[in-house]
Amino acid sequence: MDEFDYIVVGAGSAGSVIAGRLSEDPAMRVLLLEAGGKDDHVHLRMPVAFLQAMFNPRFSWGYESEPEPGLGGRRLWLPRGKVIGGSSSINGMFYMRGHPLDFEEWAQMGARGWSYGDVLPYFKRMETSWRGAGPYHGGDGPLHVSRIAVERLVHEPLMSVAEAAGFSRSDDLSGPVPEGFAVGEVTIDPRGRRASAATAYLKPALHRPNLAVRTGALVHRVKFEGRRATGIEYSIAGNLHVAAARSEVILCGGTFNSPHLLMLSGIGPGAVLAEHGIDVLHDNPHVGQNMSDHNNVSIEFEALKPITFLGQLRWDRLAVSALNWYVRGKGPLASQINSCNIVIRTDPSLDRPDVQFMSNPIRFESRPWFPGIGKRQKHVFWAGLVGLHPYSRGFVTLRSADPQDLPRVQTNLLTDMRDYDALRRGLRAARRIYRTGAQGELTGVELAPGIDAQSDAELDQYIRDTAITAQHPVGTCAMGEAGRSVVDPELKVRGVEGLRVVDASVMPTVPGGNTNAPTIMIAEKASDLIRGRTQLPREEVG
Repeated sequence: MDEFDYIVVGAGSAGSVIAGRLSEDPAMRVLLLEAGGKDDHVHLRMPVAFLQAMFNPRFSWGYESEPEPGLGGRRLWLPRGKVIGGSSSINGMFYMRGHPLDFEEWAQMGARGWSYGDVLPYFKRMETSWRGAGPYHGGDGPLHVSRIAVERLVHEPLMSVAEAAGFSRSDDLSGPVPEGFAVGEVTIDPRGRRASAATAYLKPALHRPNLAVRTGALVHRVKFEGRRATGIEYSIAGNLHVAAARSEVILCGGTFNSPHLLMLSGIGPGAVLAEHGIDVLHDNPHVGQNMSDHNNVSIEFEALKPITFLGQLRWDRLAVSALNWYVRGKGPLASQINSCNIVIRTDPSLDRPDVQFMSNPIRFESRPWFPGIGKRQKHVFWAGLVGLHPYSRGFVTLRSADPQDLPRVQTNLLTDMRDYDALRRGLRAARRIYRTGAQGELTGVELAPGIDAQSDAELDQYIRDTAITAQHPVGTCAMGEAGRSVVDPELKVRGVEGLRVVDASVMPTVPGGNTNAPTIMIAEKASDLIRGRTQLPREEVG
């Protein structure tokens, strides 16, 4: 039996941070287990290739939801990274923290020590921002945060209409004005490569003799002596292994895998565990519940001029761009293809933004082309409209007691009718934005949902027929008060000892933005909690 001080399960956004930080202490032996493989494929490095990475079954768990009652029985594709770096190796790289009030809400829900003033120092510690160090940003952290290169992305026309459309601009969505029309930020390093949690935290630690990393390792269950976690049972290529943990086992499997592993280990809803023949160690009905995710629906317009990013996909230009990226880390393939990150309140009575537009000058189905060959593709303006604070809640539960069987995931997307309100208002706001001023002069026919969809009922039907998740699931091992949560504010699993969960599943609610940055922040703060270090002092700004 291998013996370590800490065993970390999952080398994703959180696990890479935890393993990297804990192994800084040479006296601590750390084992990191990852079910996936290495992250050395070009699609995991080139920023514009993120969709190829996301769709590649080699790098994803292959999750699909159960038939969704709020979507007419449709099943949803739910990509989660199964590779070193986890979802930070296949995501769209967007860097957003969420609104300060999101973290105040966490604290009000019982997550003491997780208010905005508490977490801001950890956001700063983790980043090297293109803005440099300051009251809101860090300048020497492991994670590189870059400004999207917007020169070829029809950025200025969209930015110019913010006030005329009834909204505002922001120089920094992570700064004093956390809403408005803004340049997007991404986790891309100065060499034009994806900055995943693995490249930021894990790769620099791999030379340490006290850190062991094992890939292709499927974890079966946490082992206990009494109510104390003492190790992990896992398999590689069908061969069973056991590793012992002298101090703690730390689950970093994510919103689907962490509650699944808790249930396989006897921690969860007692009746569900008994149904599958699993001995109940601790009956906690909250394990796997409270799952929330941003809902996402598209709006699309024809572009009146051939000025969109589709022009960069012409084969000869694409070949030159690929060479430029490979040699110099520059050019259109070295960044994201987002024209503008729009985070707004569609109702002025709200205390924070309720929708986000991921505004892109291309549709994601566009393909490389050459003049005169194949079907001509349209130049379009596309926006993914994201509902930032959903009311609907889903769950994760067992499919069987076999650890090789993926759990059942029910997102329950749009089962709470209040979630339609924000999306409806957002679609109408998008129509106004894209018909205003300089942007309006470039915008042609509305392709989806189409100008005929005007009434609430027509828009609701379009939303129901086409909505997907924004791939930001959280909450299935939520932290909070005793009797209403899975982990306490120090991320210790309630009812047992020597076991923590550190990943997006501990978030009580989904923040108003992409969730990779908050997940890394949680792991940074957790690394101090685990080592018993004094927490970074609160910072009050603005």
